Amino acid sequence: MNDALVWGLVPLLLADHGLGQARIALVGAIYPATWGFFQLAMGAFSDRVGRKRLIVPGMAVQALGVALFMMLEGFPSWALAAAVMGLGTALVYPTLLAVVSDVAEPQWRASSVGVYRLWRDSGFAWGALLTGLLADGLGFSWAIGFMAVVSLGSALYVGRYMLETLPSRERQERVAAT
Repeated sequence: MNDALVWGLVPLLLADHGLGQARIALVGAIYPATWGFFQLAMGAFSDRVGRKRLIVPGMAVQALGVALFMMLEGFPSWALAAAVMGLGTALVYPTLLAVVSDVAEPQWRASSVGVYRLWRDSGFAWGALLTGLLADGLGFSWAIGFMAVVSLGSALYVGRYMLETLPSRERQERVAAT
């Protein structure tokens, strides 16, 4: 849902504050550039430190990035907000896929990833609809604030209820040997 916010609502927010197209595009590009750069190492890093240790702070960092769009003004601040969101997404994105692989039986892994992607990708549509409706009805700040709360709530929920899915080193070695 955060992607829909950044790619749909944030450009409208920035235009509403008088930012030109080039700077709006740059803020929009900072998010995926930061995400893409940092995610390169995060999947492997989660193999060492565990999944939950990246997912919980990643979702909280995403929430902070979303909130910064609402709380701060000006191009440098919005560029920072986009980078913070990108860093949070980099922590979460490859790690959530690793969780699915950890818990799915090998013969069902492809189907499991497909179901995960269906639900994850539906967030684009739901996020766009929800933030659009909130922005139209209550204003940009409400829509952005709502998404920050949802992201932070997700971090807290995962922190409380998710079990670590990364198999122990001993189990990984046994599986690799078979």
